[in-house]
Amino acid sequence: MKVETIIVPIDFSAHSERAMQTGIALAKVFEARVALIHCYPPPLPSMAPAGLDIPAGYAGEVRHAALAHSNAWAEKVKAAGIEALVRVTSDPAVTGICELATELSAELIVMGTQGLSGLKHVLLGSVAERTIRQAPCPVLVVKADS
Repeated sequence: MKVETIIVPIDFSAHSERAMQTGIALAKVFEARVALIHCYPPPLPSMAPAGLDIPAGYAGEVRHAALAHSNAWAEKVKAAGIEALVRVTSDPAVTGICELATELSAELIVMGTQGLSGLKHVLLGSVAERTIRQAPCPVLVVKADS
């Protein structure tokens, strides 16, 4: 199997740092590029009845900060001699990851997990688990350090 594009979802945690390092190592082996994606939550809608309004430029500031952090992580990929792409989106994580994988015809997604357990897992599931079910390509889940 030829691997040209590896998607690595990042949330700026130690878990996604570990996944990114795994993605970099695999990209070196396959001579592939790494596409980092950060899915940030959209700002809450205006809550006028409660007297709270989201400032007009808030959404842009959130996107700008997400892009700045993502670009900083991309520099780590580039420092390893790997081509890096960056995508930031306010889409839900699974949607954003799967859409990017489809758009780029990615052959692999490498992502971290925090390993939800118990009732939290039953109620919420995990982004990794839902990505595995919906992704158009294989997903490698890098287990968090215990």
